[in-house]
Amino acid sequence: MRTRTRVILHSLLLLVLVVQVSRPVCVDVPSETEAVVGNPMKLTCISCMKREEVNAETRVDWYYIPPDKESIPIYLFDGQPRELEGPWRGRLMWNGSKDLQELSISIINVTMNDTGTYKCVVFRQFEFDCYSPSVTNSLVINLVVREEASDDTTALYSEIMMYVLLVFLTCWLLVEMVYCYRKISKSDEQAQDTATNYLAIPSENKENLGVPVTE
Repeated sequence: MRTRTRVILHSLLLLVLVVQVSRPVCVDVPSETEAVVGNPMKLTCISCMKREEVNAETRVDWYYIPPDKESIPIYLFDGQPRELEGPWRGRLMWNGSKDLQELSISIINVTMNDTGTYKCVVFRQFEFDCYSPSVTNSLVINLVVREEASDDTTALYSEIMMYVLLVFLTCWLLVEMVYCYRKISKSDEQAQDTATNYLAIPSENKENLGVPVTE
């Protein structure tokens, strides 16, 4: 009985681990800074929130900063994504997440003129019981556009290692779950065999089992 309880607890811990792994997690990932002419380019802007802050009112302003340092608004999210007038109109696409922790945009067809500095400004208005604070965060991306892609072996190696690690963890979890299932099944079979053997003993022998031997 004690062994079976330990196995069940082990299975529950594995289940909790699986839920934690599969739960969406906000990770502040830096944006790529090199683009290739004619290809799409994602400008990554991530602003993580705590669980109690997810219902905040969010506004996102994207700017392009040319060499003269005068910011040009190119994209706006204020409840709904909206392109603004300018040379990027028709080439920008909203690439944010549903919970508005990722607030990225994508340039659909990159040109050499897209080289420059981009700025993501995130304004959040929180609603708590006693007060309504606000916070503003900004992220600057220096984009370089090339005519041909450059070899980046480090990024490729990191991506391969990430997928290998995910496959390894998934296989390990499956093996552990199968092991726990077999342990529980084996415990049930042993319990059933014990009960069957007890029922197979004649009634008079069962009574003798409970009578102490006296001289």
